[in-house]
Amino acid sequence: MIFAKKNSYMKIFLALCLSLLTSQTFAQDAKAQGILDKLSTKMKSMKSFYIEFNASVKNNTTGTNENEFGKGWVKGNKFYASYGDNAMICNGVKTWTIIKEDRSVYESDASEDDEESINPKRLMTIWETGFKNKYDHEGNFNGKPVHIINLYPKVPSKAEYHTIQLYISKTENELVKAIMKTKDGTTMTYSVTKFTANPTIDDSKFVFDRKKYPGYPVIKD
Repeated sequence: MIFAKKNSYMKIFLALCLSLLTSQTFAQDAKAQGILDKLSTKMKSMKSFYIEFNASVKNNTTGTNENEFGKGWVKGNKFYASYGDNAMICNGVKTWTIIKEDRSVYESDASEDDEESINPKRLMTIWETGFKNKYDHEGNFNGKPVHIINLYPKVPSKAEYHTIQLYISKTENELVKAIMKTKDGTTMTYSVTKFTANPTIDDSKFVFDRKKYPGYPVIKD
């Protein structure tokens, strides 16, 4: 994934993802870059996708130990994503972030650079800009061989994290796990449990229906 600045560890993940958007030229690890380029090509060739994942957020210092289940549907520049009790809906023009804890909906313009939204497709291509990469080693995840690649922010002073570790399936050429380590000692682990390429998704999936959230004020950014 992630879905609103009003949620504490979602804020961290949001800032982490957005800090990756700074584009500069750095020398990259040739082996790692080749694997990531191949993965990017595959993701960009899809007209739609569906994803399910488990997420854990841990910090021994603060005592944080949380686990959530997330899923997302993506079709072009539209998406619907949920993370625990929270959700995001984007119709390509506007993005609505629904926060159950706050009983509020946050509305913003849809934009690739929108600091209040994270498109699940962008989350599945976080390696494309804003960091250096280095091939670490080959390993196994759920009994399957994977490439393990480390990412490091190009501008550490502006990043919330210091390392992202990607697990990429050697056989399916898919991202199956990401471990994100922030400067404050938080470790966020996202494990993909299901990925479906090019499913049929009706456009009604990306329509925000205010009547489904009675008593939730819509706050426009």
